[in-house]
Amino acid sequence: MLSTHSLKPVALHMPPGTSEFLGCQRRHTLPASEFRCLTPEDAISVFEIEREAFISVSGTCPLYLDEIRHFLTLCPELSLGWFQEGRLVAFIIGSLWDEERLTQESLTLHRPGGRTVHLHVLAVHRTFRKQGKGSVLLWRYLHHLGSQPSVRRAVLMCEHPLVAFYEKFGFQVVGPCAVTVGSLTFTELQCSLRCHAFLRRNSGC
Repeated sequence: MLSTHSLKPVALHMPPGTSEFLGCQRRHTLPASEFRCLTPEDAISVFEIEREAFISVSGTCPLYLDEIRHFLTLCPELSLGWFQEGRLVAFIIGSLWDEERLTQESLTLHRPGGRTVHLHVLAVHRTFRKQGKGSVLLWRYLHHLGSQPSVRRAVLMCEHPLVAFYEKFGFQVVGPCAVTVGSLTFTELQCSLRCHAFLRRNSGC
């Protein structure tokens, strides 16, 4: 085994133009991890993840492809995707809502005057589950919403086994949700975004 103490630094002499080439390579290399709002061009990747995550379990999707494109066209700033080396691994899609409680209409509508963000779906690619990515993404998303002064709260509906997960992020149970999907029933939860806005202002993010 070689001792590292015997190794001396050696200046590397690269062929002319190599450094410029490497600089171009770095500029075109995809970031290892990136969070950004989604666009309509991401819709197919979003739907592929969602379809695998939900249809195999419940037989239905929170959003279908046309609805995904609809929301990513109208309110892309209320979405967030986590990309690793250019590949979508997790996402959240939301829209604005202007009533106290969710209704059947809230599944497909975006109401620009609303002060509430309805979280339609959070999903993680199957190969990246059980790694805490859903928690990281939701925390970042709530901070993202907290930076938007016109938004006051977030609301969602989920099946009962997921209630404890969302409670860890400040969501509180409102009660049974009026929305049903086939035979599925849901619990409605809401979260004030004031605490997330405060944390963001004081974190330097």
